[in-house]
Amino acid sequence: MCRSIVRLRERDELASDEEVRAAARQFVRKISGYRTPSKRNERAFEAAVDEISAASKRLLEAVTTRA
Repeated sequence: MCRSIVRLRERDELASDEEVRAAARQFVRKISGYRTPSKRNERAFEAAVDEISAASKRLLEAVTTRA
């Protein structure tokens, strides 16, 4: 989808909250078409970043790797 989004999961190391949030923000920018939302859309934009960050963090904590 977007070449500049980096993989956040390595074998034994979880991504930091800042890394997860940055990836979520980049995803929302791509989907919405806004690099920076207008004041009118800022609340919806930030809510989407929050939701995607939370879902991404849950996913990263839940998946396992082959040992």
